[in-house]
Amino acid sequence: MISLGCAKNLVDAEIMLGSVLQHGMQITAHAEEADLLVVNTCAFIDSAKEESIDAILDAHQQRGLAKKPGQKLIVSGCMSQRFSKELREQLPEVDAFIGLDQVSDLGAIARRVLAAGPSAAEADPLDLVSRRSTYVPNYDTPRFRLTPSHSAYLKIAEGCNHPCSFCVIPQMRGRHRSRPPASVLSEVRSLVAEGVKEINLISQDTTYYGMDLWEEKAGPRQPVDSARGPTLAALLREMQQIPGDFWVRLLYTHPAHWSAELIETIARCDKVARYIDMPLQHIDDAMLGRMRRETSRQHIEDLIVAIRAGIPGVAIRTTFIVGFPGETDAEFETLLDFIARVRFERLGIFKYSQEEGSRAGRMLDQVPTRVKNARYRRAMTLQQQIAREIAASRIGTEMKLLVDQPLVARGEADAPDVDATVVLSEAAPVGEFISRRITGSRGYDLLA
Repeated sequence: MISLGCAKNLVDAEIMLGSVLQHGMQITAHAEEADLLVVNTCAFIDSAKEESIDAILDAHQQRGLAKKPGQKLIVSGCMSQRFSKELREQLPEVDAFIGLDQVSDLGAIARRVLAAGPSAAEADPLDLVSRRSTYVPNYDTPRFRLTPSHSAYLKIAEGCNHPCSFCVIPQMRGRHRSRPPASVLSEVRSLVAEGVKEINLISQDTTYYGMDLWEEKAGPRQPVDSARGPTLAALLREMQQIPGDFWVRLLYTHPAHWSAELIETIARCDKVARYIDMPLQHIDDAMLGRMRRETSRQHIEDLIVAIRAGIPGVAIRTTFIVGFPGETDAEFETLLDFIARVRFERLGIFKYSQEEGSRAGRMLDQVPTRVKNARYRRAMTLQQQIAREIAASRIGTEMKLLVDQPLVARGEADAPDVDATVVLSEAAPVGEFISRRITGSRGYDLLA
């Protein structure tokens, strides 16, 4: 399997591989030996779609090198969900396209595809993509984890209800739907029992967790806010009670759904990492309106102050979009001033991608590529300097670290795959927590 895109897509890949194993098949690391290849695609922005197409074509070419005749090819993921009809016409070499609702059925689908004979043309084409995804995994859904044994992603919800004008994710993954708290907590207990030290909570909007369940009657084991229903804060308090030494990390939070209760809960729960991933996308009010972000500059400013005051030592990671349709020089300068003043511990910049089917994609005042590139360079140059200064300020401090490799670790301020690392001068046991003194910095990374 080739899995592309975000951590949410990676969990889908793990569920697909779990289904394959459940149906008595084996997974191999050698593509030329496989009976079946799967490309799990991403369709978030243009570059992701291009990467997905390249991966599909490479996999097809790989079949010419296969040691097993009649090797099959299945395409899954967001691009398959969104463009299955077009892809079937443009890529007849693919044997089946499956949608997001079929991830837990890959084992059965694989057997059906393999039984179709040496040529896909000899069998009826598989049309397994629903118009609107409704699937959400459960605690007992079989998974074959692709992350290191000490770190895992836990998907607490699927879909998204936000109307962001630049995004088409709701069109692919459907409306927000939370897993029952009891299901999430069961999976946390299982992961901790397996020795997982870092549990990364993910969804399209983690802070919206439980809001769609408020009108449902809570079971006796579900954490419930007495005034409303299941909430992320209540879920975190339940996780805090689970025995074991582990981190819980919040990824993909939205500024519109933070609360004083959530801030207070994180501050009180020492198992919740002092790390907040909160994509803001912009700070200028006019831009936030065009992006349909459902927040204002004042709300964001007040929220950041409240988070930093309420959670001492917290690291905030955010992302911004530059070159969104209609972004003026003055609006971009407003964003730069905000970045310079707030000094985010972790920050990424996206150049706006004109997405077919999105509101922003139909806007007339598209920003030229050269302007987007220039703004990207200016913003990242500013953040690089801020990041170096923040890293230098850590020198001489003691930090709790989670060891990823004998000489590579991460602190609470660093999520896997997207943030910085801590380079160790002496080897440490992989998958364990250690305490080390920071002795220097090198770009974004620390030395210990």
